[in-house]
Amino acid sequence: MSRSVFAALFLTASSVAFSAAAQSWVQVEALPSLRAAEDRARAYSSALTDVNGFRLSSGWYALTLGPYEEAEALAKLRQLRNAGIIPRDSYISDSAPYRQQFWPIGGGSTGIAPEAPAPSAAEPAVEAPTATAEPVAPVEVEETPREARASEGLMSRDQKKELQVALQWFGFYKSTIDGSFGKGTRNSMAKWQSANGYKATGVLTTKQRETLMGSYTSALAALGLGVVSEEKAGIDITMPIGLVEFDKYEYPFVQYKGKDGNGMQAMLISQPGDADTLSGLFEIMQTLEIVPLEGERKKNRRSFTLTGQNDQIHSYTYARTEGGYVKGFTLVYPPAKADDMARVIEIMQDSMVINEGTLTPDLSDAATQGIDLLSGLDVRQPKLSRSGFYVDGRGHVLTTAQAVASCGRITLDGSYEATVKATGKGLALLEPSTSLVPLNYANFATTPSRLRAPVAVAGYSYEGALDAPTLTYGTLQDVKGLGGEAELARLDLAALSGDVGGPVLNASGGVSGMLVDHDLTGKALPSSVRFSLKASELAIFLSENGVTASASEATGELDAEDLAVLGTDMAVLVSCWE
Repeated sequence: MSRSVFAALFLTASSVAFSAAAQSWVQVEALPSLRAAEDRARAYSSALTDVNGFRLSSGWYALTLGPYEEAEALAKLRQLRNAGIIPRDSYISDSAPYRQQFWPIGGGSTGIAPEAPAPSAAEPAVEAPTATAEPVAPVEVEETPREARASEGLMSRDQKKELQVALQWFGFYKSTIDGSFGKGTRNSMAKWQSANGYKATGVLTTKQRETLMGSYTSALAALGLGVVSEEKAGIDITMPIGLVEFDKYEYPFVQYKGKDGNGMQAMLISQPGDADTLSGLFEIMQTLEIVPLEGERKKNRRSFTLTGQNDQIHSYTYARTEGGYVKGFTLVYPPAKADDMARVIEIMQDSMVINEGTLTPDLSDAATQGIDLLSGLDVRQPKLSRSGFYVDGRGHVLTTAQAVASCGRITLDGSYEATVKATGKGLALLEPSTSLVPLNYANFATTPSRLRAPVAVAGYSYEGALDAPTLTYGTLQDVKGLGGEAELARLDLAALSGDVGGPVLNASGGVSGMLVDHDLTGKALPSSVRFSLKASELAIFLSENGVTASASEATGELDAEDLAVLGTDMAVLVSCWE
């Protein structure tokens, strides 16, 4: 054989060997028995193409995918491993370790290039031209719907639940997290596909699942969800610790403030108690500024939820009683974060674990307390509070029109909702939203009092800072106003703004009028000069609006104690809220 022919044969054989070595495989498993290997190969083949099985020189049996070019093998490895379809320890291999092929059954290819026939002596060997290999970009192989459904079949139940959770997080899935891909899940998948520029098949490919879960993981990372073990409060809970940080203890709350002025706030609730304690907390929480008035309230014997929304904040509070404790949480957030926080709230409520122990009052900072604060939190305050008084046994209340002008909400004694039934002559007649039976109501004086006679006003001088009305004593100075107004009486009385709207009582307990603010533009009168709208004017207004005024039949003078009881039972705190 000539030297040139020998060289040509050598080069040709080398090229063939190199081609075989260039084949790459994704090795996914190695098993010690042929039967076990065939069972696993059958399972993989139901979801994936290109499944092969080879006997190894060690006697074990390898399961592989391929063969591919190296770049394609790498892309396939990343894709399937990230989707959880093949084990995390899968790797790229060449053909060297593989011997006899056992899968597919009856398959003839070993995946190793056969020996090339030697060239005929009559045909001179042609030396293959050399070329510089160019890098090959990774190939992302998209699945057909059939392949996608097959690869989906390899997912565990927990992986399917995680996928439903991710779809739910982004608002596409509204049903139960059960790991079952029924009609509801399929519809949500199709909606997600459409929203993300994919064809809406209702079956996510491996790549699409990877994209969805990656987006979900990124969303969770942005919230910084983490487990908080609050030993002093006896609570373990998953919270958005990426958005809030510990602030202080104010019994019965552990307070967390938002980071970087993000408008977030959170609290853990922890105190000893039972169902009665829970009911009290339910009422108290609704007085706080962080629980806006608009929102759903739900309460049963063992737990409650409070939601609140306005233009500035949304909030959610959950608490339950368990093992002699009342524990829960509040989350406050800007309206723009409502969608993200809806899922966070579910996570917090599902993850909360009640442990032994509660907060104690000695943890509180007494310096932050005040009549408008509860445990350092702002208590909701009305924009205006004035006085009024009951005028019949059905709970109708008379006050000034100014007291209830431009109110989003009106309350009586801070607890009972009321609406404006009628206005006129500077007066307002209020009707309670629920039936009320007052302890006492006005009996109007039918005869005028004599000049210099003692009078008293029953009213909330300090606009609700005190729990009960006060009586302010004075005298009748004139039976008309300073300008000669016949409907007014002038009093010498050191009343305050909160007393306006309260009943003016004569010595026998009859209502001789209502304390009003009389506008004297440009005049600054002594503080003790006050005015009363006479009982006759009040009676006419009530009659015109369907309320019959009761006349006072009392003639003798009451002692100071009895007069105080009468005024206290009759007077009402009227509060005007935004």
